[in-house]
Amino acid sequence: MMQPERYEVPCLFGKKRAGSISLEVPGSKSITNRALLLATLATGTSVLDGVLFSQDSRHFLNCIKELEFETKVEEERKRITVTGLGGAVPKKEASLYVGSAGTAARFISAYLGMSQGVYHLDASEQMRRRPMAPLLACLEKLGCQVAYEGAEGFFPFTLRANGVRCPEISVDIGDSSQFLSALLISSCLAKEDMEIRVQGRHGMSYIRMTEKMMAQFGVTAKQEEEGCYRIRKGQQYQARRYQVEPDVSAACYFYGMAPLLGAEVQVKHVHFDSLQGDVEFLRILERMGCRVWEDTDGIRVSGNLDGSYQGVEADLSACSDQAITLAALAPFGKGPTRIRGIGHIRFQESNRLEAISTELGKLGILCETGEDFIKIYPGKPKPGLVHTYEDHRMAMGFSLIGLRAEGIVIQDPMCCRKTFETYFEVLEEVVKNICAGEDR
Repeated sequence: MMQPERYEVPCLFGKKRAGSISLEVPGSKSITNRALLLATLATGTSVLDGVLFSQDSRHFLNCIKELEFETKVEEERKRITVTGLGGAVPKKEASLYVGSAGTAARFISAYLGMSQGVYHLDASEQMRRRPMAPLLACLEKLGCQVAYEGAEGFFPFTLRANGVRCPEISVDIGDSSQFLSALLISSCLAKEDMEIRVQGRHGMSYIRMTEKMMAQFGVTAKQEEEGCYRIRKGQQYQARRYQVEPDVSAACYFYGMAPLLGAEVQVKHVHFDSLQGDVEFLRILERMGCRVWEDTDGIRVSGNLDGSYQGVEADLSACSDQAITLAALAPFGKGPTRIRGIGHIRFQESNRLEAISTELGKLGILCETGEDFIKIYPGKPKPGLVHTYEDHRMAMGFSLIGLRAEGIVIQDPMCCRKTFETYFEVLEEVVKNICAGEDR
């Protein structure tokens, strides 16, 4: 039963259930927030369809409104209309609150820091703990003055922006690929060719998403050599009508039900040509023993009828949001699962590496962790309360364990509002449909 403070997950394993599940998920947060920023930077009026309405995207949208961009919001139609001014910011002095939205925190800071004006930015306690220093150091190099109210390199701070004065910078993306995405998107504000050198490699699927979306709106970021981007001066984003893809990160929780319950799952409108790197998670499910194929309505994943699947070793550097999802499947696999390439998830909404290990350990599952990996051994999870650390992915990912193990309760389930406001409502509907259906 859904309560604001906890949710007891209904265990379905071993019960008569439907073999086929079909559903839709909301729009992608990553694409929605990139599209919002690109629309503000563009010349003219853009219409964004299929947008996600969640805490993160609402914070991003509120920032745009506070900066006095002309917007029209049609939530029932999942549509936002934004009129951009070719890179100019209407309001030259403002105070903005980004909440816990990493994309708003990084993208809007870069945009304002490369513009002209005085902007005070603050964030939630959670976001105040997350790293900003590599991006803010770049903004200072570009000519922006940064005044901190607390610890250096963290929210809150004030940006005194004077335009781009030095068009050559180096950014370390070891903690977040969003630093590079933020700089790339706003690079068109430079009056000269801009060169961005990159240290680190993780999260490159999100960088590729950024590059593709920039090109869709009319600006090319050329990687002339590995680890070095050049953005030619004089490029300008153009307004357009834009369709936001379904959120593949969210879809993967439901795709995870296929091996877990021996079901067949289709999430509508999710395809392998997606901009989102999380589609690679479906290839991991394939290695675990699932059958994966695509039809006109979307990708389907089918698990073994008896709910059996293999443990795997997987590099999730390209789809690290699915580390928690794979960790939730791991206890029921044949053999251990080792997830690597995820050292940076210590610096996300929670220390996810530690959170996974701690919560699985409380459920009686043996884990080993290293600098950038976690190894999870098979076992039978015992009943328990899962602490979510105000982290939406902990709430959604660990709910999968409860579908197969009795007595799993999710604490603070509503933290999923950050990216998927109705996740547990959709889960309830899926459970009803499963229980009402017939076995394959």
